[in-house]
Amino acid sequence: MSALSPVERRDRRRRRRREELIRWGIRVAFVLLVFALGVALGQALHDNPKPGNTVTFERTLRVPTGGNPASTVVP
Repeated sequence: MSALSPVERRDRRRRRRREELIRWGIRVAFVLLVFALGVALGQALHDNPKPGNTVTFERTLRVPTGGNPASTVVP
């Protein structure tokens, strides 16, 4: 086992701090991403219409009874 010089110790500490900051940055970014996805999902669910509100249109089709003798439609 060898003893580290003060310069080597300082460099190791800096490297560890930098690595720790990077790890925490990744964690914070991940939490923010999950939060943003949750907000987006909540908005998407909120914007959709509620099921069960069905609108039905009823139309009557009327066939002309007279008119053009060359027509192929037979009433």
